[in-house]
Amino acid sequence: MSTITQEKLSALNAAYARCIDNDQLEQWPDYFQEKCLYLITTADNHDAGMQAGMVYADTRGMLQDRIVAMREANIYEEQRYRHIIGIPFIVENDDRLASVETPFIVMRIMRGGETMVFATGRYLDRVIVDGNGSLKFAERVVVCDSTNIDTLLVIPL
Repeated sequence: MSTITQEKLSALNAAYARCIDNDQLEQWPDYFQEKCLYLITTADNHDAGMQAGMVYADTRGMLQDRIVAMREANIYEEQRYRHIIGIPFIVENDDRLASVETPFIVMRIMRGGETMVFATGRYLDRVIVDGNGSLKFAERVVVCDSTNIDTLLVIPL
């Protein structure tokens, strides 16, 4: 029996979303293994096999740099997210690695209180069990349903 269960995957996704939604972004890279992939793309690009995305990082250090830049260099309108994450569907699973697909909706709340659907899509994940027995993302490909992505994509999805 695998150590990667739907219950553990749901808990991982809940903690991941809570970290982002509560603006604890300095901890966000900790959900990934050191050598990882974080990519935000559109469904059309993903279906066409295009490797480029709106956001691309292939190490935890790149994820950390993204947060530092967001905090110290980027200028953007104050906002926050609220994630609604569906139940993870385990596509493949062995004892230490699982391929998982999980639907999501991200609401964006602006400083003035305006709330809108910012992104919908699915997470295509490869999740591993690390040396401490914790689940980490080896890969998180964020496939957005819409090709119309707001240029204000600052906060991680």
